[in-house]
Amino acid sequence: MLETEIYPGSIYPLGANWDGKGVNFALFAGHATAVELCLFNDDGMGEEVRINLTERTNYIWHAYLPGLKPGQCYGYRVYGSFEPKNGLRYNPNKLLIDPYAKAISGAVEWHDSLFGYEMGKDDLSYSDTNSAPFVPKSVVINQEYDWEGVKAPATSYLQSIIYETHVRGMSIMHPDIPENIRGSYAALSHPVMIAYLQGLGITAIELMPVHHFLNERHLVERGLKNYWGYNTIGFFAPDTKYSSSGVLGGQVNEFKDMVKALHRAGIEVILDVVYNHTAEGNHLGPTLSFKGIDNLEYYRLTEDKRYYMDYTGTGNTLNAYYPSVLRLMMDSLRYWVEEMHVDGFRFDLASALARGLNEVNRLSAFFSIIHQDPVLSQVKLIAEPWDVGEGGYQVGNFPPGWAEWNGKYRDCIRDYWRGEGSMLQEFALRFTGSPDLYQDDNRRPTASINFITAHDGFTLRDLVSYNEKHNEENGENNQDGEDHNRSSNYGVEGETDNPEILALRERQKRNFLTTLFLSQGVPMLTAGDEMGHTQRGNNNAYCQDNEISWLNWAEADQELLAFCRKLIKLRKSHPVFCRRTWFQGLPVNEAALVDIGWLLPDGTEMQQHNWKEDFAKSLGVFLNGHGIKGRDNIGRKIIDNSFYIIFNAHDGDIRFKLPGFKYGKTWTKVLDTADPNLKNIQLNFKHGNRILVGARTIMVLTIKSN
Repeated sequence: MLETEIYPGSIYPLGANWDGKGVNFALFAGHATAVELCLFNDDGMGEEVRINLTERTNYIWHAYLPGLKPGQCYGYRVYGSFEPKNGLRYNPNKLLIDPYAKAISGAVEWHDSLFGYEMGKDDLSYSDTNSAPFVPKSVVINQEYDWEGVKAPATSYLQSIIYETHVRGMSIMHPDIPENIRGSYAALSHPVMIAYLQGLGITAIELMPVHHFLNERHLVERGLKNYWGYNTIGFFAPDTKYSSSGVLGGQVNEFKDMVKALHRAGIEVILDVVYNHTAEGNHLGPTLSFKGIDNLEYYRLTEDKRYYMDYTGTGNTLNAYYPSVLRLMMDSLRYWVEEMHVDGFRFDLASALARGLNEVNRLSAFFSIIHQDPVLSQVKLIAEPWDVGEGGYQVGNFPPGWAEWNGKYRDCIRDYWRGEGSMLQEFALRFTGSPDLYQDDNRRPTASINFITAHDGFTLRDLVSYNEKHNEENGENNQDGEDHNRSSNYGVEGETDNPEILALRERQKRNFLTTLFLSQGVPMLTAGDEMGHTQRGNNNAYCQDNEISWLNWAEADQELLAFCRKLIKLRKSHPVFCRRTWFQGLPVNEAALVDIGWLLPDGTEMQQHNWKEDFAKSLGVFLNGHGIKGRDNIGRKIIDNSFYIIFNAHDGDIRFKLPGFKYGKTWTKVLDTADPNLKNIQLNFKHGNRILVGARTIMVLTIKSN
C-alpha cells in the first residue's frame, strides 16, 4: 500500500514532475468524469496502487505525492462515457500511457485486452478486460543533467550538410563499435562514429523518429517490426529500443549524452517528428493513451464521430485545430529543445498539421504559435510538405521561417540524369535553389532542402540498379511502396557483373551526388548512399529491421566514399555553391559578366528557345565568384573562385567549347565524374579550347578570382 499523503498539487506543468521532494501529476482529460493515478513497482509489474484524483482545474486532473522518486512507474485509468458513435471511448479497464511521459518502460505486448472493444465484435462493444499487464508504464525521471557548458553549434543553413540516418541502422553492424552499445544512442556518440561524420563533412544528423513508438500488431504477428518509427505513442519520451542504459530513465540521459558529444564535435541533431497521428490507429485500433483520455479532443473525427479523419494513411489524424492538442505539440517541441538540446525538427507529413477544418492553411494556428514562440522560432524547422489528403501536396507553400524537403528537386534531378526530354529549364531552376518555389515568399535558397534519396524509396545504389520495386519481403505481395521511382537499371535488373553497366551505374551515382552538393540550397544525404548501401530493390523498408536496412560497414564502397568526401569539401570550401541570395542573371563587374551564365556546347550563351528543345540534355553553367553579393560574419565582401560546370546527360560524348576570354584565361579541372581520380594528365585548359565531355558526365572547372 502507498504510505504517503496526497496533496492537491498543481495543474502545471502537465505530466509527472519530480521536484526533489515528491512528484506532481497533471493530466488533461476534458470529457472525463473521474481519473485514477496507478502506481507500480520499479519493474512496472506487481501490485497496482490506485489513487483517485479529486482535484480538477480547467479540465486538468492533478495531485502531488510527497516522497515519490525518479524511477516510479505509473499510468492512468480514465472514466467517462463509452459512446463510440459520439466520439467517446472511455474505458477504465485500460491502463493509459501519460501523453506527457518523459520516459516509457519498454514495448507494448500485443494482447486483445489492449482494445477498448471486444475482439471479434465491432468497436461498439465494450471490453472489461484489464490491459495493465501488457502496457508499458510511464516513468518519473530526474531531469537534472550536467551539460558541462557544451553549447549548440548553431550552424547556419548556408553551411549545413544534413545526414538523414537511423539510430539503430547506423551502428548495429559497425565492427569498431562495442557490441553492447551497437544500435543505441551511445553508439552514435562513440568516437569512431563522430570521427566518421566529421571526416565526411557532416554538420547535422537528421534522426528518423526517436519518440517512443509501437510495432504494429500485424507486423509482429508476421515476425516483422516497425523499423522506421513513424508510429508515435510518446511525444516526450526517447524510445527504449535505442537505449543501452535501461528503460527507467536511463534512456533519457543516454540521449542527452549523445547530443552533448555530437555538439562538442560541432554536429547538430535534428529530429524527424510525427505530430500528425498516433499509434492508436482508427476506430478498430487499441486504446493505449489519447483515445482513452480524450478521444473527442485529441483526434480529428468525421461528422459521424465514430470514425477518424485520415490525412496520414495511418488511421487517424491528431487535431492540431484544438488548443489542448496544440499545447501538447508545443510543449513537446520546447521540451526537446530546452531539456534535450536538439537543434531542429523535420515534420513528417507537415501538411496535416496545417489543415484547418479541411483544407491546408499556411496561416493555421500551428504555424502562428511556432512563429511567435521565442524558443521554437529560432531552431531549424523543416517540413515534409505533403500528406495523403486532398490538396496535401504543398511543396513551396510553407511560410517564411520554414525549409522544405523539396520533392520537386528530387524528381527533376532523377528525370534529368535518366535522360528524360525537355528537362533543361526545370533543371536550371532546381540547380539554382528553386526560385520558382521560394523566391516570391522572400525566402532564401536555403528554404530548399535538396535530396536525391531519402529513407522512403530506393537508395542511391538501387536508384541506378532497379527499374521496379522489389518489396516481397515486406509480406504485402509487393503492393506497398512507390511504383513510379524515376529510376533506371541500365540494362539488367538488380545486381550484375557486366563491366559496362557497372561503370555506368558508378558514374551515375557520382552524377547524382555532384549535382546535389553543387546545387544552391541545403543538401541532405541519406546515410549509406556515400558507401553504396543497397536494400536489394526494396523501396519501402519500413518493416525491415535487418541487413536490408542496416549499413554494412564491412562492404562500404571506399572509392565512392572518398569521392563523396571530396565533393562535400569542395562545397564547403566555396561560397559560390551556397549563396545567401538568389541569382539575378545581371552583370556584376566591368567585364559585364553576369552572376550566373548558361552556355551551349558551342560556347555561346543559351537563348530562350534552347530551354524548350526536347532533345537538349547538355549545358554549361558559369558561376561568377565576384557575383555572390554577400558579406561574411564580420562584414567582408565574399569573393570566391569562378566555376564552369558542364552537365552532359546525353548517352554520348560531346565536345564543349570553353567560354571566351572575358570569362577567364585558363581553366583548371577539379572534378570529373567520368574520371573521379583525375588520372587524365591534362587538367588545365585555355579559354576557347574544346574539351571532350563523356556521356552522362559532369565536369567541373575553376578559375581563381583576382
